[in-house]
Amino acid sequence: MSSATGTRGESVTPANPAIDTVVDTADVTALLERGRAMSAPVLRAAVDRLAPPMDSVAAYHFGWIDAQGRPADGDGGKAVRPALALLSAEVAGAPAETGLPGAVAVELVHNFSLLHDDLMDGDEQRRHRDTVWKVHGPAQAILVGDALFALANEILLELGTVEAGRAARRLTTATRKLIDGQAQDISYEHRERVTVEECLEMEGNKTGALLACSVSIGAVLGGADDRTADTLEAYGYHLGLAFQAVDDLLGIWGDPVATGKQTWSDLRQRKKSLPVVAALAAGGPASERLGELLAADAKSTEFASFSEEEFAARAALIEEAGGREWTAEEARRQHAVAIEALHGVDMPAQVRAQLTALADFVVVRKR
Repeated sequence: MSSATGTRGESVTPANPAIDTVVDTADVTALLERGRAMSAPVLRAAVDRLAPPMDSVAAYHFGWIDAQGRPADGDGGKAVRPALALLSAEVAGAPAETGLPGAVAVELVHNFSLLHDDLMDGDEQRRHRDTVWKVHGPAQAILVGDALFALANEILLELGTVEAGRAARRLTTATRKLIDGQAQDISYEHRERVTVEECLEMEGNKTGALLACSVSIGAVLGGADDRTADTLEAYGYHLGLAFQAVDDLLGIWGDPVATGKQTWSDLRQRKKSLPVVAALAAGGPASERLGELLAADAKSTEFASFSEEEFAARAALIEEAGGREWTAEEARRQHAVAIEALHGVDMPAQVRAQLTALADFVVVRKR
């Protein structure tokens, strides 16, 4: 397994590598920082439009202030979506700034989904600190999430251009699919069996749709035609599936210090993620034993009090049944399909290289 490059001239091995590649993270970090730096002022201005206390609650969620309202320098996330939106504009031959309203809009929608997902999933930690619903209550998590979604569309539509209307349609379609995916995810938690196809459909909606929109919205704002935008969306959709496959690996085997979540976090939430579903579909003694345990778990009222050893035993069965390796291979496959989609669009060589580097980074990341 090749190592990933940490800084120029330095190599580090990623915690859960999904592809055999060398990633120059100095270049990728520069792309992510550009997306963060360009979008941050517009994002803050959008949040300032919210009525109190929603503005402060949103600021806490983004890591700008702590729970007491003091300025903070929190972890605002990877900023992959804004980076993709800015690159998307450059695909169309427009300046990166053209994609800025789209970059901010997709980031607002993404964070709308995080606020609601944390509440629905009962997650108490995100980015190494308490989630909004835990600090400010469920009502504020719902209201602020709704407000961020409204702001996303407001920022696009106030441009008043034909391209802005096209971009807003793509964003609302992606948001509807994202919500479909979350509904599927919740319903699957109460089913004993979910097929691999159902799981991939759910993850394509929940993660792939918004990443697909991210990498087309800047191009649309830059005047690209629908064929170009659709082809870019194919790249983003499959990149989203690769991203989620890696997320599923980290959700079971990720280091809590890196992920900011509890050990075995997806198992604690009874999620039917790809490793679990693939392991159950594999057959064999480990698969059958895992199925028996998960069926018993679904009927148990004492699930929350399970010991670390019990969760570790389920993780070991998933790995023994092949769920971990299958998911890593699926991440590699989806990554390859995403890169292949880029061949369908004419773009500057540097932009193509940057989109490829971002795709590589997504599937070798540690969190």
